[in-house]
Amino acid sequence: MSSEPEQSSLRFGQVVIGPPGSGKTTYCRAMQEFLSHLGRKVVVINLDPANEGLPYTCAVDISELVTLDDVMEGLKLGPNGGLIYCMEYLEANLDWLEGKLKKHHNYYFLFDCPGQVELYTHHSSVRNMFAQLSKWNFRVELPHVNVLSKMDLIEQYGKLAFNLDFYTEVMDLSYLVEHLAADPFFKKFHRLNEKLAEVIQDYSLVSFVPLNVQDKESMMQVLRAVDKANGYCFGDLEERNLQAMMSAAVGADFQFTSTLGVQEKYVEPNKKTLEEEVMDL
Repeated sequence: MSSEPEQSSLRFGQVVIGPPGSGKTTYCRAMQEFLSHLGRKVVVINLDPANEGLPYTCAVDISELVTLDDVMEGLKLGPNGGLIYCMEYLEANLDWLEGKLKKHHNYYFLFDCPGQVELYTHHSSVRNMFAQLSKWNFRVELPHVNVLSKMDLIEQYGKLAFNLDFYTEVMDLSYLVEHLAADPFFKKFHRLNEKLAEVIQDYSLVSFVPLNVQDKESMMQVLRAVDKANGYCFGDLEERNLQAMMSAAVGADFQFTSTLGVQEKYVEPNKKTLEEEVMDL
């Protein structure tokens, strides 16, 4: 008798990063519920040692290995130094993480990561951990999708000065620079804002997918963008009909359709929406 060799299949997921307060944990909870309703097997991995009172069901929690409070108390470190130590400790014990992840075969993974920017710009532990995930056959790190979160809170700040797609597509920021100059606070930074806008435009650094976690259609648009980015729509973990695959793989206009609904609610009444401008053409 000969046994068929075990095939090593790709494992898909999302590494959720962003500044503190940007809604990473809320996003993970909402995406976990959304994917579960779609029938996709999903687990959340908490890699933020500062996370307390997690609102989602957590399959792997870094606090089982190390906690920020214990590090700060035991080593007399501040919050930032404590976080760096925690991530270094996780990097030194990646076999612990690997053992935990292996228990979840054929699952989709959501990695809730710490928000301190220093961990990504001035330190290598998190980057090394992501590189190791790739060696474990995970599709989580690149390419990335920028999400403009908390769209449901935008009304608190009044009407937008420009159509929403102006902010999400970021093609011409010269109008925004002049708009900022009208504010007394930002006027003194006009030259700086001008140069920052030039860098963003010249290198096409930023584009965003709007997200309101309370809106199922908004969640679907983000999911399609992510599935297209990491190749999940071509993976082998889930049966998909032709319509679902095409909407994820071909849907280049997903941002167009998703922004229209939000624009109708949030742009100034006297400004034409993107749909009206297209109709004029």
